[in-house]
Amino acid sequence: MKISLLTANTSVDSKNVVYLTNKYNYKSLPLSEMELLFITDQIKNEDSLIEINQYGRKVFVHVNSNDEPNHKDYEKMRITGSSLHSKVQESKIAELVVVDLTLKKEMVLPLLEGLSLSNYQFIKYLKDSVKVQHHLKEIQVQSEVLDSNNIEELQAVCEGVKHARNLVNEPLSYLTAQQLGVEIKNLAVESGFCVEVFEKAKIQSLKMGGLLAVNKGSIDEPTFSILEWKPENAKNTKPLIFVGKGIVYDTGGLSLKPTKDSMDLMKSDMGGAASVVGALYAIAKAKLPVHVIGLIPATDNRPGGNAYVPGDIIKMYNGMYVEVLNTDAEGRLILADALSYAKQYNPEFVVDLATLTGAAAVAIGKYGLVAMGNEQSETKMSQLKRSGDMTYERLVEFPFWEEYGDLIKSDIADLKNIGGRDGGAITAGKFLEHFTDYPWVHIDIAGPAFLGASDSYRGKGGTGVGVRLIYDFVKNYQS
Repeated sequence: MKISLLTANTSVDSKNVVYLTNKYNYKSLPLSEMELLFITDQIKNEDSLIEINQYGRKVFVHVNSNDEPNHKDYEKMRITGSSLHSKVQESKIAELVVVDLTLKKEMVLPLLEGLSLSNYQFIKYLKDSVKVQHHLKEIQVQSEVLDSNNIEELQAVCEGVKHARNLVNEPLSYLTAQQLGVEIKNLAVESGFCVEVFEKAKIQSLKMGGLLAVNKGSIDEPTFSILEWKPENAKNTKPLIFVGKGIVYDTGGLSLKPTKDSMDLMKSDMGGAASVVGALYAIAKAKLPVHVIGLIPATDNRPGGNAYVPGDIIKMYNGMYVEVLNTDAEGRLILADALSYAKQYNPEFVVDLATLTGAAAVAIGKYGLVAMGNEQSETKMSQLKRSGDMTYERLVEFPFWEEYGDLIKSDIADLKNIGGRDGGAITAGKFLEHFTDYPWVHIDIAGPAFLGASDSYRGKGGTGVGVRLIYDFVKNYQS
């Protein structure tokens, strides 16, 4: 969907239009007296999105009543954008003009974001896709406070989210670890970041024992993708690194998952990888002046062939030995190798994103992301939380006390790959901590990464959660 600016003197009298107004100026809209009275009545009924049918066209009006909006109001505007999309779809509108009379970027941009993200569809495998395809193709914006840079940035972020959603929604029959590398290369060409994809021989030469162990049960080879955006005007001397869990499908391995409500959703277990790819796409497309690296270890986790088994001991990339007690705790094994690999870049800060534990989803549901980090990351965690509030991809910081580390001590190896039921999301993070020696935050996105029912502009299926969070964090990054 295309979004573009419309000059101030362009008439919109004959176009389908939405007016973004406030309680002070809505009565100045170019509408009839009866229509303005209708709007006043609807405002009294607390209707936030008012529709007027002029037969030749549709007019929508949103009246903002908040003089000093905050991040909660921005989210309300995204939701309003989603509601607007439903009305536009119902009316089969292909082109829509958004007229901003609020003179507030922070109000119009979230509405456009919600409208654009609501227009996403994954209908690649529908034979009669034309019948269900959304009608909206173009949005034109008339605003005194927006410029072309704002629109281009908005489009970059929304496209990044949509690419992440596509990756999550693709089935394993298409998106193997090898194909994920191909998709990343294609997005690199489109947006401008650089990428190198390590094949199995290279991974073996690096002795990435975690990634190789998880891959042993699969007939498809693993990959390890390195994405990099390094502009000449980068304001950081050491890179920010984002690591994404790329389990393209998770059966649980020999610790086999039940099918209902578990394995049947496991094409989404690479949601962290998708988030990192989508974020790098948006960052490069918008040409943010920050040096950023993405690391994507990728494989599926199957019980076939010479699959690793409970009781195995794995030598990891950093030389540590891990006792495997559950092959369904595989994501932390591939992330650990990537986190160890990140050390060679002498990073300023590292974040990993992963659909890592059911415990995180049970704790806070789809409403936020579970986060934890080492003591070196306190300032960065605060910055991430701010970005989480601004994008409404909110972070809930879990305790990271050293006592949790006792739960993953092994009698016969340096670590075991799983603790008990208590504090499962935290012990997973504690496992990963052993592979870091830099400021680091772990973000578990298991709750909101894939939704079984539509949730406003987040949609149904893959949500692309994490893309907007990372983008906002990088855009506003402070060393």
